[in-house]
Amino acid sequence: MAKKVFVSGCYDMLHSGHVAFFKDAARYGDLYVGIGSDATILGLKARQTVCSEAERLYMVKAIRHVKDACINEGSGMMDFVKSVERIKPDIFVVNEDGDSDVKRTFCEERGIEYVVLKRVPDAGLEARSTTAIRTTVKSRLPFRLDLAGTWIDQPYVSKFHPGWALTISLEPTIEFEERCGMSTSTRNAAKKIWPYQLPNYNSEMLAKLLFCFENEPNKQEHVSGAQDAIGICVPGLSRHYYDNNYWPDKIETCVDEDILCWLEEHICMKLMFPRRPGTSVVKGCNLNEENVKALADAASRCWDAIMRKDLDGFAAAFKASFEAQIKLFPGMLADGVEEEIAKYKDQVLAWKMPGAGGGGYLAMVCEKPLEDSIRVKIRRRGE
Repeated sequence: MAKKVFVSGCYDMLHSGHVAFFKDAARYGDLYVGIGSDATILGLKARQTVCSEAERLYMVKAIRHVKDACINEGSGMMDFVKSVERIKPDIFVVNEDGDSDVKRTFCEERGIEYVVLKRVPDAGLEARSTTAIRTTVKSRLPFRLDLAGTWIDQPYVSKFHPGWALTISLEPTIEFEERCGMSTSTRNAAKKIWPYQLPNYNSEMLAKLLFCFENEPNKQEHVSGAQDAIGICVPGLSRHYYDNNYWPDKIETCVDEDILCWLEEHICMKLMFPRRPGTSVVKGCNLNEENVKALADAASRCWDAIMRKDLDGFAAAFKASFEAQIKLFPGMLADGVEEEIAKYKDQVLAWKMPGAGGGGYLAMVCEKPLEDSIRVKIRRRGE
């Protein structure tokens, strides 16, 4: 009797990479597929699916390598639990991107063999992923990675002490997860104006247009900081100076090729988990002149170290900026964050969470990028 094999995923925009994965997984036995519901994908990625769950179920069931398929009844990243309990598979298969300690432990507790497959396209085909298709077909809008001074772009912070925020504009080489600190909400707002790419126009003016578009007139709460719009629209490395206003007093930009290449060689990223619903990163904040000054001083040191290509100085200032952030907003260290940081802290020089924290990605300064980490590609002027 053939063993039962289980895989789970979204399988939106079904492509040859999915089929190759199913084919590879089916070598282990009869393949059963759990599919994320529309509600689950909306909750995890904060976007609607291209294909409905009914359509995705129909297409997956039609693939000859699949014995049967179902819509997972749960929610979140572990939405497949009830499906596994019902199907009782002998083997749980994931690809490299889907591998996680949580899934591995889940299988160990139930005596299920856990198999991780490499992404290998079928003979004669190019490697495919939904992320690559979305990036290529739907939008070439940049992402924003903040390096230092995060929070200083809010007047309720900079009123205690002015300072710089440092950002880099990233080429969309991957589709970063929603609610993970990569300014996806501002980027989604930008898509409403420029669906595919930024127009060839003054970058600071584009940033101001985006900031004003995202923040409606008379908006009193949850005003998005200007560093998000600037980080998306202004190429290269930028620093912007805030002094008790939403828009910075000045913006300085570095597009020096040697410096940008140096940054790309010494920054890598790892995904932890999206910020969980209900997480408050501003609760219990410690806003005062001393703490905000520490944030501002770290950002200034960070810029100076980058200009010198001083790796130790960059790492020290990067770490000091993050420490200042979490002193101001302890809620950034939500449950599970410190455990994720502990996995990498002995392998890198410094680390921080992009954006407001509470989860998401870890951006790390390193002598050389970690294996299987996300590399950054900084957007150059004119590209």
